[in-house]
Amino acid sequence: MASPAPGVQNKNRVAILADLDKEKRHLIHNSSMNNPAARPALNKAFRDHTEQQHIAAQQEAALQHAHTHSSGFFITQDSSFGNLILPVLPQPDPPSAAELQNL
Repeated sequence: MASPAPGVQNKNRVAILADLDKEKRHLIHNSSMNNPAARPALNKAFRDHTEQQHIAAQQEAALQHAHTHSSGFFITQDSSFGNLILPVLPQPDPPSAAELQNL
């Protein structure tokens, strides 16, 4: 059985790729119409805002829990380690000039 000429093979490949591309575009278009989350340009700001509200609520809950169950002082702070709140150690006041002379 003889194989088709190289020109015919290339035409077949191009036709197959064109059909696949057309089907891919069709699927992407249908999924974006049926799935609102697939439209990132429209929903990105909403998702970002919702995520920020969720994080703020988590931080507030963690802060209230820490203040209720600990005598320490805590602040809300973004952390690269995923901590919602961070403990703060108080810094003592510097000694006055009179106290330094008595030392």
